[in-house]
Amino acid sequence: MPVYAFIFPGQGSQAVGMGRDIAAAFAAAREVFDEVDETLKQKLSKLMFEGPAEELTLTENTQPALMAHSLAVLRVLQREGGFVLADRAVVVAGHSLGEYSALAAAEAFTPAQAAALLRLRGQAMQKAVPAGAGAMAALLGAEMELVQAICAEAAEGPEGRQVVEPANDNGGGQVVISGHKAAVDRAIEVAKSKGVRRAMLLPVSAPFHCALMAPAAEAMRAALENAPPGPPLVPVVANVSAAKATAPAELVRLLVQQVTATVRWRECVQAMAALGVDSFAELGAGKVLSGLVKRIVPDATASSVGTPADIEQFLKTL
Repeated sequence: MPVYAFIFPGQGSQAVGMGRDIAAAFAAAREVFDEVDETLKQKLSKLMFEGPAEELTLTENTQPALMAHSLAVLRVLQREGGFVLADRAVVVAGHSLGEYSALAAAEAFTPAQAAALLRLRGQAMQKAVPAGAGAMAALLGAEMELVQAICAEAAEGPEGRQVVEPANDNGGGQVVISGHKAAVDRAIEVAKSKGVRRAMLLPVSAPFHCALMAPAAEAMRAALENAPPGPPLVPVVANVSAAKATAPAELVRLLVQQVTATVRWRECVQAMAALGVDSFAELGAGKVLSGLVKRIVPDATASSVGTPADIEQFLKTL
């Protein structure tokens, strides 16, 4: 019998049309979208289904939208297939904002709580750094140790020491860096000189998961103290620690640290595999995490579940 981890996508997996098919097919999905719309006092579902893309990609919209899609899929699995997360999952995990989706899936947050926290998180991250002052870049064909050396070299510039740090260790030789725009530009040149296969700026609105996000971390600290998670039904493998966590106070600490810390996704997947997980199910938009899992743990099974056809197929495998 497969040993499952359920995983939840982060920013970059959004696309106009996300969730539209499951909303049309299942009342259970519509309930989740309606609950999130009501919480945010915004027709976020209409934005998800119809666009425009530039509004959907604003981080304050993207973050709750991705969570809503993931939880709508889960609600359909529960309603249509009698699926019980705690019976099937050893652990849950999510990439960046996906950690909130994972915690909501494990009932540590309600969908409404997760939506409100992610709206605040998106706004706080956007406000933390003036537009154009920060940047992110993907280094392809580079492992973490090399990227750390590249960042250390690129941090020193004519304007003095600047921030440039590994933001996401995605595995399979894919590491994303984040920081001051000038330092990220330098890091791209250093990476090329060190033989990194590809180094390119990413179209993002702020430099996530680096020290420049400290004001956003403080905003999340205050928000999580007012609306802390409860104990999850199953442990979450946290981005910051790449280890299981269940205690609410520890989850708050990890979620605050996560705003400025590296997303250790490669190590999270390896940790889940070490716990005996051999099957990963990505609930929600896109197939990004499934692809990463296949590169990190080639022997594992990874499936993405985001459409009515995906749901039908997945329920047959349980």
